Amino acid sequence: MSNVIINTEEQFKDVMAECRSLFEKKLHDYGPSWRILRPSSLTDQLFIKAKRIRSIEIKGEALVDEGIRGEFIGLINYGLIGLIQLEKGFVDAPDITNEEALAMYDRHADEALKLMLRKNHDYDEAWRLMRVSSYTDFILTKIQRVKEIEDIGGATIVSEGVDANYMDIINYSVFGVIKLSQSDER
Repeated sequence: MSNVIINTEEQFKDVMAECRSLFEKKLHDYGPSWRILRPSSLTDQLFIKAKRIRSIEIKGEALVDEGIRGEFIGLINYGLIGLIQLEKGFVDAPDITNEEALAMYDRHADEALKLMLRKNHDYDEAWRLMRVSSYTDFILTKIQRVKEIEDIGGATIVSEGVDANYMDIINYSVFGVIKLSQSDER
């Protein structure tokens, strides 16, 4: 079993490296413009990406030349942006350098990896037996939970917070990218 865990860790890191590369390129082009996003806007951005994945899965085709895999990568990067925004709050104008944004991105990506490794140990690689469409549904559920938490001002009684939901969105999305990279399931 340890070979599979090592493989999963390497696959996770490979996906995250691809996501980081895209994030870094977008930082070059736009800077940390996303710093102005309020929590509800970020949640809606996650929602439209996940909803598009589900729509393509159901309809079986995309009319815009960007597939499901790219949307999962977007979910990963916006999930990491969400964690940064939770940490720093939103602002009216970007207030961090690209280097600071990358450092925070890396720290939260490392936290997501560590969480995945702990959960993957306990769940014994169950994600490998799941369908990509299940990841999509779980992500949409997590987004709905975030909306509910936002609507009650974060005053949960027994539930995990927004940060835990972002982490799960990131991890399910990484699994989606891995599975789509290994198969023809689109």
